[in-house]
Amino acid sequence: MLFSAAMNYMFGIFIGASETDKGKKLAVVGGVVVNLILLGVLKYTGFVVQNVNSIFGLSIPVPQITLPLGISFFTFQTMSYTIDVYRGDAKGITNIVDFACYVSLFPQLVAGPIVRFQEVANQMRERVISVEKFARGIAFFILGMAQKILLANPCGQMADASFDHAGRGALEAWRGLSAYSLQIFFDFAGYSNMAIGLGLMLGFVFPRNFNAPYRSASITEFWRRWHISLSTWLRDYLYIPLGGNRKGKHRTYLNLFLVMFFGGLWHGASWTFVAWGSF
Repeated sequence: MLFSAAMNYMFGIFIGASETDKGKKLAVVGGVVVNLILLGVLKYTGFVVQNVNSIFGLSIPVPQITLPLGISFFTFQTMSYTIDVYRGDAKGITNIVDFACYVSLFPQLVAGPIVRFQEVANQMRERVISVEKFARGIAFFILGMAQKILLANPCGQMADASFDHAGRGALEAWRGLSAYSLQIFFDFAGYSNMAIGLGLMLGFVFPRNFNAPYRSASITEFWRRWHISLSTWLRDYLYIPLGGNRKGKHRTYLNLFLVMFFGGLWHGASWTFVAWGSF
């Protein structure tokens, strides 16, 4: 994390100091490439080696890499910093301590929401810490912990019991699926609310990450309501730069597929995530 913070801080300095568009573009491309290499090597090396061994019948030793805590989240956040500075959406930080604070901001480091630099840039310099905001933070934290402990965990036990039951019928299978859908929502929404609550206690206002996703009338609406910080990040930093829906129907569907494919792979290094994202 310290390496990532120092590296992206330097790329931000290069972008701000460059007097030509070419120089700025080289700096932002360099930042994105190095970030992706860092994430790829640490998170996906073992997965790639295992599959190469399986496909080609090799016996390459699988490296045992301990995944740094929160790397998926702080990598996306640091990438948003260099891209926002390049686009002019945010002003680069000259104090490396301030930037390291942004990268390592502990309330949402492990489980989100993904906080873009432009969303907290002004708050890093000046924010209001009040009794009212602290009280709201406590309320959010209590709500999130209740969602996690009182709802997600019991639903998870019900789902596990259904999935582990060898002779389950259709009713049992649907009960397990329903319980799991509630578990994953209350678990993730709970963590997000706890992070938002901790942020408020420290004077930071983080973006909302869930908005009643199971009330959605379509899959499109669902992705506007579920893990909002990731969905909007992928839209703004991947889908739109790929061309979005501006280059015809076939290119639009290709862009949508690529975004969901990489979104699935971002969640974890396994074929189940690849299959889910592709589907």
